[in-house]
Amino acid sequence: MIEMKELTKSFGNNIALNELTLSIPGGQVYGLIGPNGAGKTTAMRILATLAAADSGTAIVDGKDIVHDTRGVRRSIGYMPDFFGVYDGLTSREYLSFFASSYNIPEEKHDVLVKELLELVNLPDKAEAYVDNLSRGMKQRLALARCLVHDPQVLILDEPASGLDPRARAEVKEIIVQLGRMGKTVLISSHILPELSEICDRVGILQNGKLLASGPVPEIISGGKGNRVINIEVTEYMTKLVEYLGGYPAVIQAEEIDNMVRLIFSGNKTAQVNLLREVVSAGYDVVQFSEEQGNLEDIFMAVTGEVESNVHQSSTV
Repeated sequence: MIEMKELTKSFGNNIALNELTLSIPGGQVYGLIGPNGAGKTTAMRILATLAAADSGTAIVDGKDIVHDTRGVRRSIGYMPDFFGVYDGLTSREYLSFFASSYNIPEEKHDVLVKELLELVNLPDKAEAYVDNLSRGMKQRLALARCLVHDPQVLILDEPASGLDPRARAEVKEIIVQLGRMGKTVLISSHILPELSEICDRVGILQNGKLLASGPVPEIISGGKGNRVINIEVTEYMTKLVEYLGGYPAVIQAEEIDNMVRLIFSGNKTAQVNLLREVVSAGYDVVQFSEEQGNLEDIFMAVTGEVESNVHQSSTV
């Protein structure tokens, strides 16, 4: 549904995108993670045909961003990180205005506006003036505006930026619902733990380069299928570490906080076999569990590794 190939963009001496290549399947919610200046907004603006790449290509919903600009714009709903609204209009008038902009017949506006306000949980704000809405309500109204023409692709740049926890939860719920409706959603955010709950796939972007991309469980596991297993036994902890050090799928074994912590390359079946062998070897197992990572941990690890490599290169 979205294909980017070697997208490159510079602003003076600053490289915003460095040969970005990324494929996002249709009907999925994809999260783009990265610090300020990573290139997230630049990539989204290029996809929305609001900025031109220096080189590279991109296809959105089967349409080329250079040769079919109008087609791309009709296929997407784009929400920038700071989305202005028109003061002096009610929510109903605001959405009706944009419906007219997409040549939607006026006789269909009332039903369309009603459905959109219900979708973003603002059914009682149809006659409320936009400038009197809270920031969270304005963000949801802006999201409704993106859906006026029923686009197949949504590009949402920091849609929950600056919102309080309740408002963020409301926006997150709407995005999950849009994913269930079969929309392809590209979303950027700094709220990393929440992305793991709403996204099918994520990518980590830094200095214009894609460092990692894939399904959320794969990214959380480090992208290599490795798992972290914690084992607690009643005694002989040191001996267990030595015993597991020679186990085929164990990459690393160490004693931490009265637990044996393993970096394990096996799947779920291999975990079952591992537990069975530990018990058969005479160890009394109190706890055997897989440690759940999160996107924030992975983000810090991946970007930290890159910064470390850059620093080492600069000192050689």
